[in-house]
Amino acid sequence: MFYLGMTLALADFWRVAQRPAALAVGLTGQLVLVPLAGFAVASLNGLDPLMAVGLMVLAACPGGVSAGLLTHLARGDTALSISLTAVTSLVSMLTLPLILNLSLQHFMGSSLQAQLPLAPMVRSIFLLTTLPVLLGMALRWKAPNAVSRWVPTASKVATTLFVLIVLATFWDQREVLSQHLPTLGPATLLLNAAVLGSAYALATQARLQHGDRIAVVTECGLQNSALGIFVCLQLLASPAMSAPSVVYALLMNAGGIAFVLLMRRRRGLGTVAA
Repeated sequence: MFYLGMTLALADFWRVAQRPAALAVGLTGQLVLVPLAGFAVASLNGLDPLMAVGLMVLAACPGGVSAGLLTHLARGDTALSISLTAVTSLVSMLTLPLILNLSLQHFMGSSLQAQLPLAPMVRSIFLLTTLPVLLGMALRWKAPNAVSRWVPTASKVATTLFVLIVLATFWDQREVLSQHLPTLGPATLLLNAAVLGSAYALATQARLQHGDRIAVVTECGLQNSALGIFVCLQLLASPAMSAPSVVYALLMNAGGIAFVLLMRRRRGLGTVAA
């Protein structure tokens, strides 16, 4: 996120504010389209009730932090992506408990008075997203010439760190993946493909600019799976329900990287580190 801040200026976010349609489409995709797709996949695939609720928890989560990096690598509107991540993270304080209770009632015939930890989530958003971006922007404002020289190297470092973090996460969750990938893989893969495709169709139908379409697609396709795991483990006390979030984390990053490569290939660009 610090690297992304080095590529942004206040004018980029002002430009996002002047195009509310793109922000509205992104919010609609994340807050409406993704949960609907999750419900359809959970229902049509005949998932076990625990797995179905776990999938709905994931679908109700906001966009993941990595959406900003993948949007940048795909040459999308990074400022729009970061704005969408911040807004959906805050709105999910209200929507996630609502969707969770509806899912519990529909799939399991029960309910839960779920209350998300507001202060820790806001602090997490600030420390992981807002603060690094602001520091990067401040460095660019203070030393623009130096930042211009550093950006190519910083891009390679950021991409390498992203890959290492993803691999480390999968290694840490290897037992869950080996146990649940055969049963949850098809459903989570279908969800990711459906979300990526329908988000692109929604953004195209709304006649958004190319960069905005990329931001909307990556934002909708990359969920905050860490939040999904937290909700299932801490609020629902159900390790089984967290399995869809773990499996989806693997497939969404694979799908996101494939989308980045496709977008770069269409524009005649090289490797994702460029």
